[in-house]
Amino acid sequence: MLGIIVLAAAGVLAAVSGVYVAFRQTHPATFVAPAPRSSSDAPGATPAPTSPPAPPTPVVPSYAMNGPGTYVYAAGSSPVAGTGGTPRTYRVAVETGIPVPVADFAALVDRTLADPRSWIGGGNVRLQRVPGGTTGVNFTVLLVTPGTAENLCGAVGLDIVWHGEPYSSCQSGQRAVINLSRYLKAVPDYGAPVASYDQYAVNHEVGHVLGYDHELCPGKGMPAPVMQQQTFDLQGCVANSWPYIDDKLYSGPPGRIVPSD
Repeated sequence: MLGIIVLAAAGVLAAVSGVYVAFRQTHPATFVAPAPRSSSDAPGATPAPTSPPAPPTPVVPSYAMNGPGTYVYAAGSSPVAGTGGTPRTYRVAVETGIPVPVADFAALVDRTLADPRSWIGGGNVRLQRVPGGTTGVNFTVLLVTPGTAENLCGAVGLDIVWHGEPYSSCQSGQRAVINLSRYLKAVPDYGAPVASYDQYAVNHEVGHVLGYDHELCPGKGMPAPVMQQQTFDLQGCVANSWPYIDDKLYSGPPGRIVPSD
């Protein structure tokens, strides 16, 4: 089970991608005498080193905590990923009205599951995304508001509420449920980009669908197993998005993390 989730009333749901506001103030022209020339400005002088500008802070689009519980499915199919093993098909969908296009989410899921460090790395499973209307699929990867995540997870007896909100993601039957809040913001002190956390979340919940249970950190400073509940605690491990490292399935001791209040 991954972590907990954020979405709002169906009537007010609309894809919102965040608003950037730029403005300029003008002032009466004022003459300012040039500053005295320093020795560093002299011809041939080596300019003083300057620090590179800080990267811009990503803007998180606004979104509803609760959604309508209806979905938009990705069209088309992906190539078959993997070299051998059991073929499994999956669909990708996003909840109606969230500010993430289904094509973008499907691209991240496809890219993640087709990576040789993902579950296909052991040569015992092949994965392919199929159109939303396909029947008989093995599982579905959903990106949903926190409220819908709470409902889907609660239907299988999982409580994802932490710090007063539906916080984590989960496996709900044959659905890998990804919480929109975590997808957009990851978790504090994760130590890796949001995109890396998103790939961890997909691999973790799909890992549950494929039959893998929770694991714990094997040792301080080591990579966290992908089946560790990294959303709650790295336990001294380092963030890691992948089940296979150096072509080998990487794991830790079995166990669950019980998050503290």
